[in-house]
Amino acid sequence: MKYTSAILFGGAASVSAGAFCSDAVQDILGNYFCPGAVKQIKYNGLDIPGTYRAVSKMDNSGTCTYEDKAYSGPIAPYDEDLSMHFRGPIRLNNIAVYTPGKSSKREAPKTAAHAKRHGHQHLHKKHQEQNEERAVGDVVVATIDGQVVSWINTWAGPTADAAADSAPAVTTTVAAEAATSTASAKKASSSKSSSSSSTGTITGDFVRSAYYDAASGTADGLVFLANVGSPGVSGTWDTVWGSSLAYVDEEGSAAAASPTVLKEKLLDDTQEIAVFSDSQCDESCGAYRPDSVAYKGFAGASKVFVVDFLMPDSGKSGANLNMPAYWLLNAAIPRTAQYASCSCWKGDNSSPLQGGCGELDVVEILSSGDTRAKSTFHFANGVGDSHYIDRPVDSPIKVAVVMDADSATVSIKVLDSFDFPTSLSSDDVQAMVNDEADNLLLSIMSFLS
Repeated sequence: MKYTSAILFGGAASVSAGAFCSDAVQDILGNYFCPGAVKQIKYNGLDIPGTYRAVSKMDNSGTCTYEDKAYSGPIAPYDEDLSMHFRGPIRLNNIAVYTPGKSSKREAPKTAAHAKRHGHQHLHKKHQEQNEERAVGDVVVATIDGQVVSWINTWAGPTADAAADSAPAVTTTVAAEAATSTASAKKASSSKSSSSSSTGTITGDFVRSAYYDAASGTADGLVFLANVGSPGVSGTWDTVWGSSLAYVDEEGSAAAASPTVLKEKLLDDTQEIAVFSDSQCDESCGAYRPDSVAYKGFAGASKVFVVDFLMPDSGKSGANLNMPAYWLLNAAIPRTAQYASCSCWKGDNSSPLQGGCGELDVVEILSSGDTRAKSTFHFANGVGDSHYIDRPVDSPIKVAVVMDADSATVSIKVLDSFDFPTSLSSDDVQAMVNDEADNLLLSIMSFLS
């Protein structure tokens, strides 16, 4: 069995040899870097079956037991629910998660989890009760972009046929030089069809299922958590496992009593924020730490994450200082113990088909003040190489992660423009991942032992 990762370069060709690029240079910390930055990193052939050690029981006395969990499929285990994680110094401007769906068939949003900061700036729940569903004929009221709007609910939930229809197959994740907004993406896809390389055609629409806009203080379909558990506020803490996940306050620094919108601010070098969906955990989440705050992540074999963020140079140095990062985790990891020994992150690597339950480092700075952001996949044997994405320190960067089930590919791409529309057509996503004719597509192979 094999998997490959492909790198799309931002211009001039590079020679590939040995450890993925012939002229990679080692820095003083032992990390290797190719001589030039890229705008995209792609991982192909990720359909490798395997197993990982899932936590089956955890308690606050220190008990942690495991059971083997097998996974298979074109993007497994990344088809399981994922959480988004950010480490400062970083300023989050926008976050959006898109999942397959037929938005044209809905006259109203599936949930009314749209929130805007007012006063003490708490997120409103989807409904009066977290898991209550709206009935057909109910009046739905929400604050959207500062305006109170209402509508009559006409959506009664998906039928079996509709559910199948709303999860169309996606058959490519080849990358584009620039992803754009809804209208311009269609134009780009059409104008470059003759020169772009592709492994297939994406079909079906993607609906924006979660959204955050820092400037307006809006959060929809997501919650902000952090490992700041505080008994009596939210989450928990003990001397065995340390701090659990908890609701985090608008400053991103301390536990809050309920879901709260992160305000527009720079997270400092010591701060980490986790973003989950706004669906609270049930039995489908498996084991999670007692007394912690537990939410589901973003599940599905095909999904798109787009983030607009700034990674300024804080001028600090030392362990984990001035080293911003954005990564995705199997959400089961932080729900148990992200920074302790009780999680599915570390698998039993005695077999080549076993490994952790999944981490994707989207952009990660590996030394204080560096401007080279690397990407690494952690599962099975893991994969990464010496190419890197530039970290601009004085301007924001927009990064899209497109996970495609049909081609078993994950694409990480720096976008030139994107306006976070409420839905993406198949053309939009296709344009987001199509190749540019002027760039070199380099395939990299790594074989399982």
